[in-house]
Amino acid sequence: MIFSYRVALPVLAILHPWSGGAEERLSFNRDIRPIFSNACFACHGFDAKERKADLRLDTNEGARADLGGYAAIVPGDPSNSEAWQRIVSDDEDEVMPPPEHHKPLTSAEKETIRRWIEQGAEYQQHWSFVAPEKVEPPTPAAPNPIDSFLQSRIQKEGLIPAPEASKETLIRRVTLDLTGLPPTPAEVEAFLADSTPSAFETLVDGLLSRVSYGEHMARYWLDLARYADTHGLHLDNERSMWPYRDWVVKAFNENVPFDDFTRWQLAGDLLEKPTRDQLVASGFNRCNVTTSEGGSIAEEWVYRYAVDRTSTTVEVWMGLTAGCAVCHDHKFDPLSAKDYYSMYSFFHSAADPAMDGNKIDTPPILKLTTPEDEKRLVELAAKISAVDERIAKEVAALNYADPATLNPAPPVTQTETIWFEDDFPKGASPQASGQPLRWNEKGTAPVLSGNRSLVRSSPGAVAQDFWSGGASFTVPANGTIFVHAHLDPASLPEGIMIQFHTGGWKHRAVWGDGDKIGFGKAGTIERVDMGPLPKAGEWVRLEVPAAKLGLKAGMKIDGFAFTQYGGTVSWDRLGVAAQTNPAKDPGWSLKVWLEQNQGKRNDLLPDSLRDLVRGKKPAEWSEAESKSVKDFWLGNLYAGARSQLAPLEAEKAPFAQERDRIEKATPITFVMADLPEARASFVMERGAYDKPGEKVSRGVPSFLPPLPSKPSDRDYNRLDFANWLVSGTHPLTARVAVNRFWQQFFGVGLVKTSMDFGSQGEPPSHPELLDWLAVTFVEDGWDMKRLVKRLVTSHAYRQHSGATPELRQRDPENRLVARGPRFRLDAEVLRDQALSLSGLLVTTIGGKGVRPYQPENIWEPVGFGGSNTRSYEQDKGDALYRRSLYTFLKRTAPPPFLSSFDAPNREQSCSVRGRSNTPLQALQLMNDVQHVEAARHFAQRMLKEGGATPEERIRWGWRAVTARFPETDEAAVVVNALTQHRNRYDSDPDAAKALISYGESQPDVAIPPSELAAYTLVANLLFNLDEVVVKN
Repeated sequence: MIFSYRVALPVLAILHPWSGGAEERLSFNRDIRPIFSNACFACHGFDAKERKADLRLDTNEGARADLGGYAAIVPGDPSNSEAWQRIVSDDEDEVMPPPEHHKPLTSAEKETIRRWIEQGAEYQQHWSFVAPEKVEPPTPAAPNPIDSFLQSRIQKEGLIPAPEASKETLIRRVTLDLTGLPPTPAEVEAFLADSTPSAFETLVDGLLSRVSYGEHMARYWLDLARYADTHGLHLDNERSMWPYRDWVVKAFNENVPFDDFTRWQLAGDLLEKPTRDQLVASGFNRCNVTTSEGGSIAEEWVYRYAVDRTSTTVEVWMGLTAGCAVCHDHKFDPLSAKDYYSMYSFFHSAADPAMDGNKIDTPPILKLTTPEDEKRLVELAAKISAVDERIAKEVAALNYADPATLNPAPPVTQTETIWFEDDFPKGASPQASGQPLRWNEKGTAPVLSGNRSLVRSSPGAVAQDFWSGGASFTVPANGTIFVHAHLDPASLPEGIMIQFHTGGWKHRAVWGDGDKIGFGKAGTIERVDMGPLPKAGEWVRLEVPAAKLGLKAGMKIDGFAFTQYGGTVSWDRLGVAAQTNPAKDPGWSLKVWLEQNQGKRNDLLPDSLRDLVRGKKPAEWSEAESKSVKDFWLGNLYAGARSQLAPLEAEKAPFAQERDRIEKATPITFVMADLPEARASFVMERGAYDKPGEKVSRGVPSFLPPLPSKPSDRDYNRLDFANWLVSGTHPLTARVAVNRFWQQFFGVGLVKTSMDFGSQGEPPSHPELLDWLAVTFVEDGWDMKRLVKRLVTSHAYRQHSGATPELRQRDPENRLVARGPRFRLDAEVLRDQALSLSGLLVTTIGGKGVRPYQPENIWEPVGFGGSNTRSYEQDKGDALYRRSLYTFLKRTAPPPFLSSFDAPNREQSCSVRGRSNTPLQALQLMNDVQHVEAARHFAQRMLKEGGATPEERIRWGWRAVTARFPETDEAAVVVNALTQHRNRYDSDPDAAKALISYGESQPDVAIPPSELAAYTLVANLLFNLDEVVVKN
């Protein structure tokens, strides 16, 4: 693949620290490489397969090679340089670049090439592939070396740095930049009152110590990590990755050094005795998009995942477009396909499956149990194991003869199995909805059988008695479920229902008005209409075929419920009747059960057994596999063993139920692990998963420093690769890292193309400063907070952001940094700022993703029927007001409040977000329910905290949102707007009530609706000031 990046020469005069005078000596990296990379390297570069005329212009040797009596470049002699003669040729068949490539050179570019040849055509290795050197900052020295480099360049350009911004501007700028939240009025007052020289440094130290610092910094990293809460393809089901997100927050707050931050994420699982944090961090390489779509080819997806992980790692830590070498040698950088697949082999043996199973817990996973729960789980496991041993002994003692093999065959019998009579099953924990559990005693109230029956009264409401877990019953073949009901003639219900639990409440039969009860979808197994209510005043046997409820033979029922709407109902003797033919019933004959459809049979097996026998016929099973399956069937499915095993199962049930409850409540997260035996890796021809070429071993690109010697007892692994990246000798890692931090705070990196430090990327605007920062970062122990503090305490960062028209024209992107940074806030900051100012923000840290306000049916258009993210169900309460970092992110339908403001969908790594300005953004900030509700709450604050008069309240509100007081004319405009809104809502109270009703929170009833509505629109106006949506 080819990426082109043309840099216009007028911009070069700004981007690079030279004056371009006639006598100045040109540099290949600075002046020539960008031209050649854009126009020449695709045909005359590194990729041998695409190289034309066997000519290379990316190396000194290639350019000067003897091509049969002539050379492309003859140092000092343009007239004898074939390349130059082609460049200036008027012949369309001779001129280079060829016209059909649509990359003509400008006159200025041609002149630069001519002068370079005249000066000796000296080549240089690409700047980013050479180790950075720390030069002394230019003189005169500034307190912060960053300013020494910048101001030296600014002075050469005939400019002067902007003065320092006002303290009001500085506190808002740095608080937003370090926490993603605005300063409070009290914090502004405290900073303004601090007149000491160290006031700003003290402020920065305080912000770096806040938990909100880690939350804000994590957001940038999660873009790189392509973190999301769903798998991303096909069903796009939920996955449990949020503990990784929370670890990133924690790592920034604890200031984990960047070298460890790297090791843990790329190879935390390979560290000696890894901690929980190190294992959670390894989830970085499990954040990739996955699938489980039917028809997918496992080998293809194993390949795709390894490619994603390789390309992402190289982009994130090395700033290179390695994906260009998946199909062929990179056309512009010295990265061969073999180099790429040598790195790919580090990730090719990951242990996660090709198909994610559409599960929330695709292995390998880590269960994040508490120490207390871990201890209890060990105790429960011992108790369960003890009962299992007794069950195994009972099974072993069974004298089983398969009825299908007997002659004559056993007779057909009619049986009834009782599931409920006198009490709920042993091991179950009955629950009640409505009044407490109540029983009829024999002789005093209606009882059909035994000593008592269940009774419930529920006037005008749904009520039920139920249980799930702790016991189970097996559905027989051709079973008919029966139950006896007695309706009180003096208190008739409107509907009655029985429900059955099989991993969920999915099977229901209803008599009477099912809509009154409402559970389940009518016309499906979730709610089968069995006709009118039974006759009142007597016991009536109600029957329903098990199959009609979707209850298939062999299924385990682990819960049932007696449900009603209104009236008084007694229940007794629930069970299942079946005509049993042991020779043909899979509940009695192992032979018949084995001959069932493989999928139907295997669905009943536990995962460990299912994996052993999947895809094999019983005749192909080993003796051990056959015995394991038989023992499972006897112990779990054989109807003839129920009487012996049921008491033991009931004894085990409470232990298993407690274990399951703990495990269900225990967070899980995806982690990285490798297969016990590594996969063989190959150069995949043309990037096709099924076309392996040359075999490769684990290694790194030859143009970069080599790996250390291979250990004698193993191959290289991901930990070796991670250590190589942060060894301190790698020319890219530290440069790429510090450049991203610069980009974060100044809007554009010192290298604008932060994802591409290769030939197609833009050279650094201040190369000596970039290298000084990179080397110092390593010398400081990869200390991220120290780097951040160094950046934000520089004069460059603290400058006023205003600029003259001349400076804006000369340096539109502020690459010279002759003024302070100014750009629109990101999506998350805009929303969090509104919540913070309104007082609605809930500052709870971490946890599962939340689902705040979003447009209706936002997921449904892309949702599949079987997906657990098919329908968006908005949360309630505090979850609506959490920080945007914690919003549940569905990849195929990301939150619109993020997408509208250029946030990525996290399907792939994102090194830099775009920054667009669209009408939709303005409409969202003015009309979105989250922002209107926040404006109403901010209006309430203005009315309660802002003073007694409109002028005082507006002055307070302006100060709260901008950190400064309004000018007289600014305040006058807002007062006038308030007057107009008051007049409108005084005459239209219904409109006022409608406006203040947006959102789940309730308006303050002590404030007249028309007054609150008017101030709500004023608050909305303040939230939408350019000064508020932009970082000045």
